[in-house]
Amino acid sequence: MALMKAIASRLAQPTKHVLPALSTVRFASDSTNLKDVMANLVPEFQKTVKEFRSKHGNTKVGEVTVDMMYGGMRGIKGLVTETSVLDPDEGIRFRGYSIPECQKLLPTVAGGKEMLPEGLFWLLLTGDIPTDAQVKAVSKEWANRADLPAHVVTMLKNFPSTLHPMAQFSAAITACNHDSKFKQAYTEGVRKNVYWEYFYEDAMDLIAKLPTIAALVYRNTYKNSSSICPIDTDKDWSFNFTKMLGYDDAQFTELIRLYLTIHSDHEGGNVSAHTCHLVASALSDPYLSFGAAMNGLAGPLHGLANQEVLVWLDGCVSALGDNWTEQDLKNYVWNTLKSGVVVPGYGHAVLRKTDPRYTCQREFALEQMPEDPGFKLVSAVYKVVPDILLEQGKAKNPWPNVDAHSGVLLQHYGMTERNYYTVLFGVSRALGCMASCIWDRALGLPLERPKSLSTEHLMKMFK
Repeated sequence: MALMKAIASRLAQPTKHVLPALSTVRFASDSTNLKDVMANLVPEFQKTVKEFRSKHGNTKVGEVTVDMMYGGMRGIKGLVTETSVLDPDEGIRFRGYSIPECQKLLPTVAGGKEMLPEGLFWLLLTGDIPTDAQVKAVSKEWANRADLPAHVVTMLKNFPSTLHPMAQFSAAITACNHDSKFKQAYTEGVRKNVYWEYFYEDAMDLIAKLPTIAALVYRNTYKNSSSICPIDTDKDWSFNFTKMLGYDDAQFTELIRLYLTIHSDHEGGNVSAHTCHLVASALSDPYLSFGAAMNGLAGPLHGLANQEVLVWLDGCVSALGDNWTEQDLKNYVWNTLKSGVVVPGYGHAVLRKTDPRYTCQREFALEQMPEDPGFKLVSAVYKVVPDILLEQGKAKNPWPNVDAHSGVLLQHYGMTERNYYTVLFGVSRALGCMASCIWDRALGLPLERPKSLSTEHLMKMFK
């Protein structure tokens, strides 16, 4: 009742965001055991999906054009992802809730403002807004599952510091497959209708261990040390992560809570989420599936984008100096475009508005670091680039995406190791990928195997 009153009070405060009526918000049950909550939800949803497919299984959804087939299947409606949907105009909605709505509704730490990733994970899995007690239970469970197998620690310590952080990260994740509960259960012939339970156990273990893996990668690569502090079982996931990284700034921890939440899920079509879904459809365990996803995330067209933004901003400062004017910046942007190079951090495959993930990072910066030179430059770029892209007439979406802002925030707090940023992205993306994989197994989704055609066959179809 106290939590309900607190949320009602927050919802009553003036805000420019439109929140759902309190009566439409789904709050979690009293149980603090997430797996028990899932066990009650799964049979109900299995029945719902079965009835829906029985009635509409042959109904067509959308059309496929030749350009879609050659263009990376862009826009083809061919996947089911329960956890989130990306709307071109509204941005991402996690189980129906926008980012501003999640910021209003999801629990925070005492004295903090940023929503906890544990709360978002509960929401992604169940569709319900969790209580403080439920979020604390997830934090404690992840803390208790965070220890790494000895062979993984040894492997990480033996990696050369010159090996890219993402290569270390994905290799260590894959090596955790040694202890997969799903792999063992499948080998023993477990029934298909309980696959999800073993995926759940592996997913919880994986998410719990990722900060430990990521911290060891960071210490090994940049600090010439494989030593990290022990997990505090009374603290949240993000607190333990930043502590293991070697950061003590409470505001940096708040930033990481925000970062890990907003990067967690972006429906099922992006490279990392789709890769995880595809590999898991072969009944590869969560470690193998997510390891594959991280190799996709490492690509420059996916997870490296925030680094490219910083490189472009560095070039801007190098060319213009510190006393640039708005006109100087406009000229630099035009020179970038005329040279055949895009302005990194602007545009999105689906979105047709400013990415809400950009907006909430901007709001954080306005409150915590308004005088930071990097933030001032990002703000100035935000002011001039959309109009220039509209004038140029080539961009379908001239607005900034999440990558346009995240790098300067991390740099402000001293994390200047840009090659590591994608590892942070990967830790976050596990929340969405694992929640989706659990539901994929709960719904019994089969091996993914789309049909492909040759150019010759396509041409014959249009003769």
